[in-house]
Amino acid sequence: MTTPAAPPPPSHRLPRFVAWAITLVVLPMIVITPLTLHQQLTLSVAIFIAALVLNRFPGRIPTLVMIFLSVIVSSRYMYWRITETMYMDNLLDLVLGSGLLMAEIYAFVVLLLGYIQTAWPLERKPHPLPDDPRDWPTVDVFIPTYNEPLSVVRPTVLAAQSIDWPPDKINIFVLDDGRREEFRVFCEGVGVHHVTRDNNRHAKAGNINAALKNTSGEFIAIFDCDHTPTRSFLQIAMGWFGRDPKLGMVQTPHYFFSADPFEKNLDTFGTVPNEGELFYGLIQDGNDLWNATFFCGSCAVLRRTICEEVGGIAVETVTEDAHTALKIHRRGYNTAYLALPQAAGLATESLSGHVGQRIRWARGMTQIFRVDNPLLGRGLNWAQRLCYINAMLHFLYGLPRIIYLTAPLAYLLFGASVIHASAPMIFAYALPHLFHANLTNSRIQGRFRYLFWNEVYEAVLAWYIFRPTLVALINPKLGSFNVTAKGGLIQEQYFDTEIAKASLFLLALNFLGVAAGLWRLTWVDADNIATVWLNLAWTAYNLMILGACVAAANESRQVRGAHRVTLNVPATLHFADGHSMRCNTFDFSSGGLGLELPAEIALAQDAPLEVALYRGETEYRFPATVRFNRGKRLGLQFGALDFAQERALVQCTTARADIWAARWGNHPRVPAHRVIGHIARISLIGFRDMFGHYARAAGRKLRPAPAAPRTANAKEPT
Repeated sequence: MTTPAAPPPPSHRLPRFVAWAITLVVLPMIVITPLTLHQQLTLSVAIFIAALVLNRFPGRIPTLVMIFLSVIVSSRYMYWRITETMYMDNLLDLVLGSGLLMAEIYAFVVLLLGYIQTAWPLERKPHPLPDDPRDWPTVDVFIPTYNEPLSVVRPTVLAAQSIDWPPDKINIFVLDDGRREEFRVFCEGVGVHHVTRDNNRHAKAGNINAALKNTSGEFIAIFDCDHTPTRSFLQIAMGWFGRDPKLGMVQTPHYFFSADPFEKNLDTFGTVPNEGELFYGLIQDGNDLWNATFFCGSCAVLRRTICEEVGGIAVETVTEDAHTALKIHRRGYNTAYLALPQAAGLATESLSGHVGQRIRWARGMTQIFRVDNPLLGRGLNWAQRLCYINAMLHFLYGLPRIIYLTAPLAYLLFGASVIHASAPMIFAYALPHLFHANLTNSRIQGRFRYLFWNEVYEAVLAWYIFRPTLVALINPKLGSFNVTAKGGLIQEQYFDTEIAKASLFLLALNFLGVAAGLWRLTWVDADNIATVWLNLAWTAYNLMILGACVAAANESRQVRGAHRVTLNVPATLHFADGHSMRCNTFDFSSGGLGLELPAEIALAQDAPLEVALYRGETEYRFPATVRFNRGKRLGLQFGALDFAQERALVQCTTARADIWAARWGNHPRVPAHRVIGHIARISLIGFRDMFGHYARAAGRKLRPAPAAPRTANAKEPT
């Protein structure tokens, strides 16, 4: 909960008032004062040196000053763009220039709102529960599922049964909208409730709302069916509810132990922060300062009375989670965020599935923008409105990103002047704006997002996001809910031409632009040669980003039914002759275990044995067979496990909070030049794979068709 700060004493109000007054007077003067090229360059260099010096000092005050400097420089750029660069003398220049300006205004607004959201993360810590567990509240655990296989849902149910909470105060419900017999049998076997309904109205939201009517716990914990909770989940999440009776929801991060399609196809898993880490690592923590934490549909706890007061889970849009949080905030209730991973799940397997998931999010947030706009209506403070509107504006990046990827082509192909200014003036205003924004965001986002990677993510999705958001803006009722597929296999590597077609089209345009630019260099006059080079440099950057997009569309194989997770914990091998050996694990999956041995041993493949893992001082033994034996490394495959053994295995592996906490936010800060170099290498690989794919496809077309097979009654030629 964010407790409102007490008003400052009178002696402190005057300095604060003076500081705000000076800021409101000085900032506009700095922004609108016209300067010559030399003066603008001098000011830009001085401010950038100041930012570089500030960046060497730790703490939040230097960060706030860097944000202030970035706002000054970016505001000067936008004021110059609007007042000095839009004097177009033909319709083509005006139309194309206005499109670029609108994209830049959008980016500027998102930049400012992002600074507000992330300047001061709350970093909330867990609040202790009452000492006596008899005073702890009752909790219903909901696990909604529709078409996911039992192999995906099974570990989540067993992990939920392992949550450390008084058994008489927790009930687990599998909400099976697929109404499958094998799920009913499994739930009866492990001792949890199997809940169905006679329709699928309102998809996941309707599934949860139906269960709300037939359960009675004081709180509801919700997990997507592939998110396995840790044993400590409720003890971490529940404490704040006891402190704040108006707290309606506590959210924890969504952590994924499998690689998402970008990480898998670009080979960046564990080395580059993924697309979601910025949101769960920083933005949600920043939202928490303003009492604007979003409900994310899983890994969260809701207070039943408040959830029912707002009408249950929202059904008006396909992003029912964020809309539910908005309704909670409109009623004057609080939300909280704990940046401690207390569950782990499966990321989408394929890029097409990933795109489909993002389309649903984008459509849903745009629907909320239309049907329940946070800027309008009662119940929200100004900071909450800004946090929500920034989240919705984020998903409108489709058209601006496409504009950025094509803007230099206006000059290279048609000679259109989209920025009516000389190249030196563009450098003097635009480069400081870009440098300051990147330097400041690099400091703020640091471990959770590397520079330039957001442009790769957005470029892949831009075309697919643009269409549904435009439709939702026009008619928010159009579109449907789609379930994100999890746990699938990709048997063979392939190039997803369907997903890549937008990137391929933009690539072709940019290659054409480079050719046109090089041709222009042969005859353009000296006054415009710098403009050609500027647009060529911009196009080269776009080609690098698009090359990485193409690389992301080259789907890698995924042939493991169960994902391997790094794990280093003690284990013991128990052999058939009664001997044992202490060792350590190096990874695990639901189907097997990798062990690091103190010495080489002779074990044949498929040799039976038992392996013991530990929960505290308690030992659990699991039957296994040898799958490989290489030096001091041993790979085991688990044998048939009963429910008690499966539950124990989950408790010793995925239900351990320390596994996920050790991986959370541990990416080192990387300088910009190394990030650019990494993306450039990936881009070259993307071009290689793309050309290789089409070369092989052309070869197959040119290859003569095989001769028809002879039939049994065919006669041999004489």
